[in-house]
Amino acid sequence: MNHILDAILASTASDSGSAAVTAEDFAALPLPESYRAVTVHKDEAEMFAGLSTREKDPRKSLHVEDVPVPELGPGEALVAVMASSVNYNSVWTSIFEPVSTFAFLERYGKLSPLAKRHDLPYHVIGSDLAGVVLRTGPGVNAWKPGDEVVAHCLSVELESADGHNDTMLDPEQRIWGFETNFGGLAEIALVKSNQLMPKPRHLSWEEAAAPGLVNSTAYRQLVSRNGAGMKQGDNVLIWGASGGLGSYATQFALAGGANPICVVSSPEKAAICRAMGAEAVIDRNAEGYRFWKDEHHQDQREWKRFGKRIRELTGGEDVDIVFEHPGRETFGASVYVTRKGGTIVTCASTSGYNHEYDNRYLWMSLKKIVGSHFANYREAWEANRLIAKGKIHPTLSRTYTLAETGQAAYDVHRNLHQGKVGVLALAPEEGMGVRDPEMREQHIEAINRFRNV
Repeated sequence: MNHILDAILASTASDSGSAAVTAEDFAALPLPESYRAVTVHKDEAEMFAGLSTREKDPRKSLHVEDVPVPELGPGEALVAVMASSVNYNSVWTSIFEPVSTFAFLERYGKLSPLAKRHDLPYHVIGSDLAGVVLRTGPGVNAWKPGDEVVAHCLSVELESADGHNDTMLDPEQRIWGFETNFGGLAEIALVKSNQLMPKPRHLSWEEAAAPGLVNSTAYRQLVSRNGAGMKQGDNVLIWGASGGLGSYATQFALAGGANPICVVSSPEKAAICRAMGAEAVIDRNAEGYRFWKDEHHQDQREWKRFGKRIRELTGGEDVDIVFEHPGRETFGASVYVTRKGGTIVTCASTSGYNHEYDNRYLWMSLKKIVGSHFANYREAWEANRLIAKGKIHPTLSRTYTLAETGQAAYDVHRNLHQGKVGVLALAPEEGMGVRDPEMREQHIEAINRFRNV
């Protein structure tokens, strides 16, 4: 891989006056037979049997090993990965919950001879990347070797009419690096060409890789007409507002003229929300909210106390939108505190998938529950465009090496992190890949906000 890294570093240096590295130069680079990647193994899928979710340790299941470079197919690209990041789906993969991801790979492998490549006894994980295109397959015209890119994680076949109004509705829609193989926590990744987007020029590799999945997810969930369709003046309750997903929802609310009510779990996380510009912040641990009396019964008195606290922060108004992703632990409270006619928009369920709520507060108050899952290409492109314009900023707090991915996933699993955690793949150190230092300087405080807490 050294010759590939050398070419990428020389290309970056060409901005300083050295000889330019052309697309033809990148296309001529020989591909290695193998590359380093973070994997889980199919024969270890039962290694955590009998343990609680919290007891399952990603450091024991994630491997860093050499794997063969996959065959390049039509409409695809091989990308040299300079940096990636850890998302909660990487944690799910590492602890084999809610099911082993090998079930996804087996199902995908039955679709076609080309898809069969993904059904392997190992799974290269990861749903974010920033890097450089190395090869493109037949039918790819918009991208060429040498292009600096980020990738969104929607993988679609688009052979069904169902997906042509909203590609997230394609029956063969999958999340790359979670429901497909050859993901971004590796030195090389295989993507469909319609996953690629321009890398923001003012960001380093690790900063550019961090927003991907969560930024696009938050955009669809909160801003898009496919989600909550947020408007100016809306009160938006954001659970986990300093976390990987919530930190982007908070920024979208502020940038869109809404009023975020940020729910966090510590003074440090509350300080991050205030640094982003939020004024209404609830530290749920400091204020002692316990929405469940026990495993089977919720406490409506706590819902009411929570709703009263929200109205204290909003001048007596209930929330128009709840940005939901914890799931079971918070969903009953979310439905209760939403205003009449308001919207609870939900993705993921990090505290449990079996949601319980009192339906009287939904149907009699004409509230809506909207399911939201990742984003289509257009939504991901718009979300990335806002990053590139400096309207929304990365929330990168810490960067690990590829060899330390197990620890990175452990920290996310235990909620020991702030914002997003990055992973360096080919990039030898942090801070590389910046093409527009002048723009970077304009936004440096916001870029480093989560690092400085």
